[in-house]
Amino acid sequence: MAAPVFRPQFPPPIQRVIERLYAETIEQDPQARNAALAEGLRNEGQAGFYEAMTGARMPVTPEFGNLLYVMARASGARHVVEFGTSFGVSTLFLATALRDNGGGRIVSTELFPAKAERAEANLREAGLADLVEIRVGDALETLRHDIDEPIDLILLDAAKDLYLDVLRLMEPRLRTGGLVVSDRADLDGGDGGRAAAYIAYLAHVENGYRMANIATQALGQTFLHDIATRV
Repeated sequence: MAAPVFRPQFPPPIQRVIERLYAETIEQDPQARNAALAEGLRNEGQAGFYEAMTGARMPVTPEFGNLLYVMARASGARHVVEFGTSFGVSTLFLATALRDNGGGRIVSTELFPAKAERAEANLREAGLADLVEIRVGDALETLRHDIDEPIDLILLDAAKDLYLDVLRLMEPRLRTGGLVVSDRADLDGGDGGRAAAYIAYLAHVENGYRMANIATQALGQTFLHDIATRV
């Protein structure tokens, strides 16, 4: 399958890295996914899935990446927390928005050191590394300290069963009007309903959020996302 064609939206160094990562995803990620399938791991809600996919980029869809930029840019975001760096595709969109907002800091956390190294290299190539700090390890530990306040945007894009735990850890620092954005919380496989509990938490207005659901398309598939604002 040919690599998708992207309309130029960002300065050339950033656009080149984004396009390269999406082209590599199409070329290489299916091999890792087929290997995971052979082990009975079908989706991101299953225990062991991320370990099986350590060589895969697993990016947000291009449309959702552009939406991340728009949300961060329109909200004037300066302080962002990202759960799940992977190869840094979503980080690139968010860091570009922070640069266009005049600066700021993204604290991103990644469980696997090899992925964090690749993400750091991609951010350096795009000229955005100065806006991002990648922390390696368990997010419930790496995000416990030294987080700039107030948080303007939280992106949850890793193990679905930890979404609610990470949100609650960050919640005291999230400003009124701040955004909580999550990728594919519908993939609630094998985690005892923890991802469903996250959605239910956002949906109950007494918890202080208003939320919406959207879907994007890529390579013939539909990907669901959730967006909430703190009121």
